[in-house]
Amino acid sequence: MTGPSVSEPSAPESPVPEPPQSSAPDPRLVERVRVHVYREFAATGRPPTVLGVADRLGLRPLEAAAAFDALHAARHLVLDADRRILIAHPFAGIPLRFSVMGARTLWWGGCAWDSFAIPHLVSDEPTVLVATTCPNCFTPHAWVVSRDAPPAGQQVAHFLVPVARIWDDVVRSCGNQSIFCSEGCVSAWLSATGQERGYVMSLETLWLLARGWYAGRLDTPYERREPTRAAEYFASIGLSGSFWGLPDAGRPNAGLPDAEAGPGVSGSPAPS
Repeated sequence: MTGPSVSEPSAPESPVPEPPQSSAPDPRLVERVRVHVYREFAATGRPPTVLGVADRLGLRPLEAAAAFDALHAARHLVLDADRRILIAHPFAGIPLRFSVMGARTLWWGGCAWDSFAIPHLVSDEPTVLVATTCPNCFTPHAWVVSRDAPPAGQQVAHFLVPVARIWDDVVRSCGNQSIFCSEGCVSAWLSATGQERGYVMSLETLWLLARGWYAGRLDTPYERREPTRAAEYFASIGLSGSFWGLPDAGRPNAGLPDAEAGPGVSGSPAPS
């Protein structure tokens, strides 16, 4: 089985000279690099590197580095200062509290949202085992997540950061899209950490949110959802509320027995 290491990102590759700033890379080359990165990540669970992509695609390292920078600027990739891939939604190059195990591949999931999305995106892994621990009491949890129906469970997902602010610090935002044992554990964790309550949803709502969000990401061409299209997607699964930049449907929370609301967009799109 292929998959990620259990450590932080590996040491940087041999330094790649900085690409010239005078001209943007060819969009066709950038898209070629994007789809290669995503397909390799999907197949292996490991984040591709600048030099690895250059070698596989027959590019000069400077060309691959410029494409990585363009993909980071367009929010297709999240890179560190050494151009190592931290996140290529829904895949992560660093541990963010979730593992996703298929029949052939093991991934780090970028967050609760991304972890539930992987079986919907990767065609030859229709069923995966998603595992995490409750951030409050550290109870381990695991679910078999498939394309057919939401997994059973009384646990709840809590998203700390409103959608409009996800990209202010996307690694922190994704690291705080977690699954808790119950609303009681959410409240206890918020009290212990001094954080304000974000948004709580059931596993069923989480599965609905993840189901189609990354559709087409392994294909080419691909365009990220702009705010209007993202809002339409969220509304199509019955979500609403100011946390997500959508009109409030008059109910304060989402996915729980007596309330529904959900993701939306205000200014910046969610991590599509």
